[in-house]
Amino acid sequence: MRRAIYLFIVGLLFTSQASAQKQRATGWIFGPSVGYQYQSGSFLKASGWGLFALNQSQYLKFDGGANFTWMMDKTTVIPEFGMTYYLNNVAVWPFLKGEITPYTATAKAGIGVFNLLEFAAGYGFDINTKKDFKPIDGFTFSVGVNIPLKFHLY
Repeated sequence: MRRAIYLFIVGLLFTSQASAQKQRATGWIFGPSVGYQYQSGSFLKASGWGLFALNQSQYLKFDGGANFTWMMDKTTVIPEFGMTYYLNNVAVWPFLKGEITPYTATAKAGIGVFNLLEFAAGYGFDINTKKDFKPIDGFTFSVGVNIPLKFHLY
């Protein structure tokens, strides 16, 4: 009898955990993005991202991708991770963003139009200058397009 109760409780825990994970997983919006950034030179940005709701009017987005550039007579690809905090969910979404690469850390503020088109400005700090490359730091501005593949937050 104890064994049956134990198995029932364990089964119930696994079922509720799977249900909770399923509910959390359906709350994500995800997709690719492409953009342009100027910071000590021009960069083409390409990434994948995931966005979820912290509550009814605040969102958090994680993105990982690559920056492509032609500087100092060579093509360079720089990996990047970013995190964006959206302060509202009306037509124009103000946001704060942090980006980090192996060479720079950048803080930005901007606005997004329905999270589809984003405009941002900020300042980047050189944390490690790449060999035979110029430092990537100073003021920055960027424009990006996010393409959502899933449209609803549940």
